[in-house]
Amino acid sequence: MRWLDEPYHRLRPRLGREVTLSELVDAALARIESREPKVRAFLAVTGDQARTQARAWSARLAAGEPAPPLLGMTMALKDNLCTRGIPTTCGSRMLARFVPPYDATVTARLAEAGAILVGKTNLDEFAMGSSTENSAFGPSHNPWDQAYAPGGSSGGSAVAVAAREAMAALGSDTGGSVRLPAALCGAVGLKPTYGRVSRYGLVAFASSLDQVGPITRDVTDCALVLNVIAGRDELDSTSAEASVPDFTRALAGGVAGLRIGLPAEFFGPGLDAAVKSSVLAAVRSLEAAGARVQDVSLPAVEYALPTYCLIACAEVSSNLARYDGVAYGHRAAGAKDLYTLCARTREEGFGAEAKRRIMLGTFALSAGHYEGFYRKAQQVRTLLRGDFERAFAEVDVIAGPVAPTPGFRLGEKTADPLQMYLIDTYTIPANLAGLPAISVPCGFAAGLPIGLQLIARAFDEATLLRAAFAVEQAVPPLPEPPL
Repeated sequence: MRWLDEPYHRLRPRLGREVTLSELVDAALARIESREPKVRAFLAVTGDQARTQARAWSARLAAGEPAPPLLGMTMALKDNLCTRGIPTTCGSRMLARFVPPYDATVTARLAEAGAILVGKTNLDEFAMGSSTENSAFGPSHNPWDQAYAPGGSSGGSAVAVAAREAMAALGSDTGGSVRLPAALCGAVGLKPTYGRVSRYGLVAFASSLDQVGPITRDVTDCALVLNVIAGRDELDSTSAEASVPDFTRALAGGVAGLRIGLPAEFFGPGLDAAVKSSVLAAVRSLEAAGARVQDVSLPAVEYALPTYCLIACAEVSSNLARYDGVAYGHRAAGAKDLYTLCARTREEGFGAEAKRRIMLGTFALSAGHYEGFYRKAQQVRTLLRGDFERAFAEVDVIAGPVAPTPGFRLGEKTADPLQMYLIDTYTIPANLAGLPAISVPCGFAAGLPIGLQLIARAFDEATLLRAAFAVEQAVPPLPEPPL
């Protein structure tokens, strides 16, 4: 199983010589079987399909077909990405028996590129949460310490990568749901620019904020996956026409002359001292490599969390209205009229956090409160975008922490939703502005990983990845989690 401990790009040259696709898949499935009792990353393991894919690709290569870009990359998908013929539950009782008749665009693109699906990963229900504790099927566990949360909502995807159960995974990021678990689990997690990656087949949480992104062991693998999943999709009206460069080409370009901005708002009260120290040390490593560091300001960040909560909950209220017990998903038994059917179905099918956000969003959109809440939140969102535009007139990349503290224990924050929401303080602004952002490991605190967040201009993932790669080369690599 030694092959499973390497990033994909290092293993790739040895595929077919030292290890066959079938051997690689068998080893990956054996590791999942051995480690799942400790970490619970997966809601479903697709062993039969993975073995079939491996044999099919081996036959195609033997017939003379060229090797695709992600040949043999074992891949896990967050269970809110549709997979034809494979259950897609969104971590909810509401969709516990839902089997999509189609693939999400990213699912299809990965398969065409040679990636091999090994399973669907756990998540907070409908991607609403920061710890994966809101899953209807139980929490995942941080591989560095199983008493700790892995972050969320893409916690299962981050755990699968950090625990070496999969070479890469996809998550979705609405307010930090790729970057936070990547940071807490010691992986690389990228939220692309809104519109860079198709959302077709991603079960909607908040449609103006959601974006699909990769979680990988290193920056190079992240760039390889982004090469495949990025690009215009006619099935998604929010998919951008922007051209897709080869993101791996920019990685080794260095950061000499790159301007790095440090927002004062990201380093104020509430930031753990160990996190601050690790983040600033990583920024100094960029400075030592030739980057220029300067202060910037993002004044509207102060209002980002309440703004996000209002907008996201309003969109939740709209998107989750479809789950009424009529068309698909869970249906309550014994209802004698439509009203009772809908009420019982939603009571039985949704968990507490989903219900909380539906009620908040419905209130914000109601006739008497729309102007004072939802409309005002959209105005603040515009102010925040303006702050970023002014900052990026002076710098190329903005740096800061991913989370205000290192990892937290399972159950530590579940009694106080506000404390859980505050974990996303530094990740939410990039979603509201639609900007690309990445988490890259930059240190440890009390045996738990810390992540550095980098944010770039819209559709400038190439610069973002180049800066992240420079950090990765300068910071000592993480050891394997003690599993």
